[in-house]
Amino acid sequence: MRTKASPQARSGARDIAGRPIAVLVVHGPNLNLLGEREPEVYGRTRLADIDRELQRRGREMNLEVETFQSNSEGAIVDRIQQARNKSEILIINPGAYTHTSVAIRDAILAVAIPVIEVHLSNVYKREPFRHHSTIADIAHGRIMGFGAESYDLALQAARTIVEAARAETSRAGRT
Repeated sequence: MRTKASPQARSGARDIAGRPIAVLVVHGPNLNLLGEREPEVYGRTRLADIDRELQRRGREMNLEVETFQSNSEGAIVDRIQQARNKSEILIINPGAYTHTSVAIRDAILAVAIPVIEVHLSNVYKREPFRHHSTIADIAHGRIMGFGAESYDLALQAARTIVEAARAETSRAGRT
């Protein structure tokens, strides 16, 4: 997930509101086994390495990145609800819950923050049951098929989405 930081990011420049962007990254079930479980599908990168890289890239981009992983649907719902009024954007890899969880969908709707859906593999190159996502229609976007790099792409998108929302809020406040 190595990409070159922009001059603005390297200089530690603040975003439009002068404060870091609060990003919550939620990893769903079985992602704690990354690097061991089906490496031909998910790669050899471990979740701890992904989280470490998310933190590093977040610092470069003036993002406060918090990560969370659970195999429990209820714990994921609880953590998403806790993001209300704290996180400005959610990046989520719901894992197998992608295809089944109305509870996670409802939690995302309840917190009313933008969401980016992430998958390591391209779900459309896999079994047909993986083609359905319960959150695709409420996600700002979906990134999949780039392995661990999918998370870095999501961070870049998260910054763009929040900066645009902050700019719009700022413009609306001046009129």
